[in-house]
Amino acid sequence: MPPFNPSATRSQVTGSQVQGAGGDRLTIDCLLAATTAEAQEDGADVVMGLTTQPKSLPPKYFYDDLGSDLFEQITALPEYYLTRTETAILQAYAAEIAGLVGPCELLELGSGSSTKTRYLLNAFRQAGYSLRYIPVDVSGGMLEATAQQLLIEYPSLVVHGVVGTYDAALSHPLPTSPYPRLIAFIGSTLGNLAPVECQTLLAQISATLQPGDYFLLGVDLEKDPTVLELAYNDSQGVTAAFNLNMLSHLNWRFHGNFQLHQFQHRAVYNPAASQVEIYIDSLQAQTVTLQRLNLVVNFAQDEPLLSEISRKFKLSTLSEELKAVNLPVIKVFTDKNAWFGLLLCQKA
Repeated sequence: MPPFNPSATRSQVTGSQVQGAGGDRLTIDCLLAATTAEAQEDGADVVMGLTTQPKSLPPKYFYDDLGSDLFEQITALPEYYLTRTETAILQAYAAEIAGLVGPCELLELGSGSSTKTRYLLNAFRQAGYSLRYIPVDVSGGMLEATAQQLLIEYPSLVVHGVVGTYDAALSHPLPTSPYPRLIAFIGSTLGNLAPVECQTLLAQISATLQPGDYFLLGVDLEKDPTVLELAYNDSQGVTAAFNLNMLSHLNWRFHGNFQLHQFQHRAVYNPAASQVEIYIDSLQAQTVTLQRLNLVVNFAQDEPLLSEISRKFKLSTLSEELKAVNLPVIKVFTDKNAWFGLLLCQKA
């Protein structure tokens, strides 16, 4: 496989491993598909989603470099309470979390800009603990830029970045560490998975950990539907741009010809399933081709494409699901409104 260029554009992030400007303190592994054959295998979920009824796409395709930037903008929107609520919880309890976990290797799934993660990094540093950070993200540009900044902010930090999906990263061999591993999966990203997919990922995370290792999970909790719908239909249209950028991502990744102006964003709350459902609606009858996948897709006028679900959880139910995969909850941290929860688990 060709080498990964940490300064590459999104279409060039196809390599294997580099050491960045941080020298021995920074390594980046890239697990994204590099060849057409690999791209076709990588896009099998796209083919399945666009050839079944109703149509759907996995939320991982939100996150090319532009998608990651747009999501960072979403987290600062006044309607989007999730990030600031989880941030406040981390700010209040990061020191307690560090005290419970001790020196560790921190692996974060969906690291993005690592903004909230800095509360954990600060807490471990203030406790005098050694730490290696393993950010995992599908956006190579975002990951590399964030890693370089972290090396400046934390002079003793060692970063081993992984550009790839959760599945690939969790099965990717990493150098051994003398310390326990803490896998962090914050931001309520778990809510983007259907129940069966959720159970599969939790089981995979559990299998990756050794007894005594830790898992920190952030989830959005059930609340007033009005609050939920506003969070996914912001007045500035950033969420709409983020949603439609999924089509742009498919265009460059699989040589497609989606016309973004012929689709529109829609988000509604489904109380029966306790989830927000986000759609991309086709504004007219049209045909789309994805050349690298040898795929032709027909859309009817007003046909919806489900791009994301955002499930809202009950702490009691989720705790039982975690216990079932040998990840019993040892401490729950929440805000005063009980809108959001951080669950610290330890592998049994």
